[in-house]
Amino acid sequence: FMVKERPAAYRITDLDVSDRPRERLAELGAQALTNAELLAILLRVGIQGENAVEIGQRLLVDCGGLHGLHRASFPELCGQRGLGQAKAAQIKAAIELGKRLRNEDPDARPTVHSPADAAALVEYEMAALVQEHLRVLVLDTRNRVLSVEKQYVGSLNASTVRVGELFRPAIQRSAASIILAHNH
Repeated sequence: FMVKERPAAYRITDLDVSDRPRERLAELGAQALTNAELLAILLRVGIQGENAVEIGQRLLVDCGGLHGLHRASFPELCGQRGLGQAKAAQIKAAIELGKRLRNEDPDARPTVHSPADAAALVEYEMAALVQEHLRVLVLDTRNRVLSVEKQYVGSLNASTVRVGELFRPAIQRSAASIILAHNH
């Protein structure tokens, strides 16, 4: 008597309808899906021997999670097995949309009460940067963030900036204060 094993890699269409990522999202909401399943929805299709969920899971492992996907350059993503320019662009676009959504609602502007609050606003984006970068957080009188300005990009280990340039965004926005953030 021989038991027939299920192949290690199978197509999403071979899954029960209730196990498919798009159908689960429609029924349960996006929050119910794993990161690999959310990536699978972006990727849409797999490759020979790997379905879209498996590719998503491999990407998360190879890149070191969502933060690693954010840090990975576009050419690095394109170089991953199963990803070309179109799929890499979809992933990068989704990450950027998430970042923009977080910053879009003017009534939900973050407020800075401590250095940790300021760091939390820029650390996600700036952690992925290789070169020296300087950001200016522009605040109103209630310490609500009006904008985060990309002020300067330096070399690998040095940055020089004119002091007058640091205050320009604050003057243009009639800001009450600024906070400088540097990634190294």
